[in-house]
Amino acid sequence: MRWFVRVLPFLFVSHFTPLGLSADDLVLDDAVEHFLGDSQFEVTPVFRDERFPNVVITKKGTILATWGSSRIRVRRSEDGGLTWGPEITIAEKGIHGGGTTVDERSGDILVFVEDQHPPAPLTLYRSTDDGMSWRASEFVLHPDRDGRMPSMHMNEHGVTLAHGTHAGRLVRATRFYGEGNRPESIWPTHFTNSIYSDDGGKTWQASEPFPENGTGEATLTELSDGTVYYNSRRHWAPEGKNPRRRWVATSQDSAETWGNATICETLPDGPQNTNYGCMAGLVRLPIANHDILVYSNCDDAAQRKNGTVWVSFDGGKHWPLKRLVEKDAFAYSSLNVGRSGTATQGWIYLHYEHAGSRVARFNLTWLLRGVSTGDGEIPAWFRDK
Repeated sequence: MRWFVRVLPFLFVSHFTPLGLSADDLVLDDAVEHFLGDSQFEVTPVFRDERFPNVVITKKGTILATWGSSRIRVRRSEDGGLTWGPEITIAEKGIHGGGTTVDERSGDILVFVEDQHPPAPLTLYRSTDDGMSWRASEFVLHPDRDGRMPSMHMNEHGVTLAHGTHAGRLVRATRFYGEGNRPESIWPTHFTNSIYSDDGGKTWQASEPFPENGTGEATLTELSDGTVYYNSRRHWAPEGKNPRRRWVATSQDSAETWGNATICETLPDGPQNTNYGCMAGLVRLPIANHDILVYSNCDDAAQRKNGTVWVSFDGGKHWPLKRLVEKDAFAYSSLNVGRSGTATQGWIYLHYEHAGSRVARFNLTWLLRGVSTGDGEIPAWFRDK
């Protein structure tokens, strides 16, 4: 049986805390040394057709690369990315909505699929067996205060919050298409936002809008102090504001509202000869009391190529280093990070579009041998490592 979303009037979702599971159980801190050592970098082809990547690491340490622009699929790696199993179908038809999310409480994995390019009907697929099988799962999605319903496509993976009164909350980036997707003159009515769930994905609430219009496919992550950092693509900018770099904002209330919007002058938003932008990847390395972020996008004046990763040591305030991953075709991308005590420990994973898709895996040592951006320096606490 296939379940579609039920839309209900605006309603705040109450906080949900599973019995016997504390916020400390959701903190996945690892030692920075696990991401260092000898420089390591490898690339493996994963899918041969279609588009739209995400990548997550399950609680068991299995890598799931989700994918698809007409048939939604996943491939699994149980050995840290050395080998990949066969394609598993999530949905026979539809378009990948991004936002693949691992529920750190239950271990379930959630994937949203839209019938066609959004706005379109939604189906939520759930795996309870580490990504080996998938079933449509009934859910309720509430609009924001003004009755605006979000669309899913095409955002970075979701997260489970680990801090504050809403520890355990599932959050993923979403978007609102305003007056539609075409023509370009209506792009100023678009904005990004998020949806969040406190009951394991059964009920979702749309957040308030990102502070700037014209924004689209987005990324988010939770910092070590519970701040949610949001980094967004955009198609349009008000006069005098540079539309070809990334917009960022933060939330202090567990992704319910957003503020402090700024332009990150260092990070490109796709090729720099167009306002169109490009979906990007983002992940925070799970290192206690530090906010090392990695970002991915194409770094080229005119084409979707020169796939590059950047690193920040201060939660996205500065991005002092970058390194080339793929000199040829590189479009949408997704980033994630390995889990302590599994075959993925110490690895950073990048799933990106390239004549189908590839997954690159590398460690922080490899990234540190990149080039300076001129935006800040490697901090003393890290150089001492």
